Amino acid sequence: MKSDKSPNSHMGLIRYVTTIWTSREVLYNLTLREIRGQYKRTALGQLWSLANPLAAMLIYTFIFSFLFRLPLQEGEPSGLKSYALWLLVGLLPWMFFSRVMNMGTGVLVVNAPLIQKVYFPRAIMPLSLVGVVGFNWLFEMGVLVVALLIAGAFVLPWLPLVLVVMALLGLFAAGIALIFSVTNVNFRDVEHAVTVFTQIWLYLTPVIYPISLVETQSERLGGLFGTNITLLGIYEANPLVSYISAFRELLYDNRMPAPEIWIGCFGWSILALGFGLALFARYEKRLAELL
Repeated sequence: MKSDKSPNSHMGLIRYVTTIWTSREVLYNLTLREIRGQYKRTALGQLWSLANPLAAMLIYTFIFSFLFRLPLQEGEPSGLKSYALWLLVGLLPWMFFSRVMNMGTGVLVVNAPLIQKVYFPRAIMPLSLVGVVGFNWLFEMGVLVVALLIAGAFVLPWLPLVLVVMALLGLFAAGIALIFSVTNVNFRDVEHAVTVFTQIWLYLTPVIYPISLVETQSERLGGLFGTNITLLGIYEANPLVSYISAFRELLYDNRMPAPEIWIGCFGWSILALGFGLALFARYEKRLAELL
């Protein structure tokens, strides 16, 4: 087994980022290879990327709209009244994030033979997944935009801002993937724990139910344990609340998200990516030995 010795092993974060940038052609080729190979020899090809979100939308709509009868969310000022569309607007960014996180956690272990033979910035592997999953997201989002237009939403002027939010979510997902991928090399239980954690995280995020339900319960409970900390305050510490809220306000409500939502999106993206790159740069030199 070859050790991962290279001049880049002890460089700082800035130099590591520079190395990734100079290897961007490798990143591009790896992403393109995965995109071309994911639906190879399938009859429906890219249409398969719609299967999971549509199936999830149908299931959740039946359970929460027809059985539990969650309050119907009316877009303000769009006037939309469709639980299925409201759900799908939040479901697509969530599924993008969860795919990058779950696939990224095991990507280094899966590609161990390549890592042990050839040197390149290992961070390229989890980062490439953002492009692969993002390509599918663009296709899915195109279908959603058409559905919103048919329903009467005025979404076209907001699409540039939607892409900005998506880019920020991509940076956040990349940071989380970097953290979990390098951690999983040391502790293989991480991959299994992330699968369970993803299911829990979904229900702690306002994807299938409105955040107004949490606000109502928070007002009823007041300060927790005699403090000023509220249930809503703890809930909003979830980074994905900012991203999902931004998508909903832009696509479903057709309005500009509040400043605090933008601050949350930018802040979490910078924090996650910065910490992920720093952690990865620190432990990269040992990856070939541990795999």
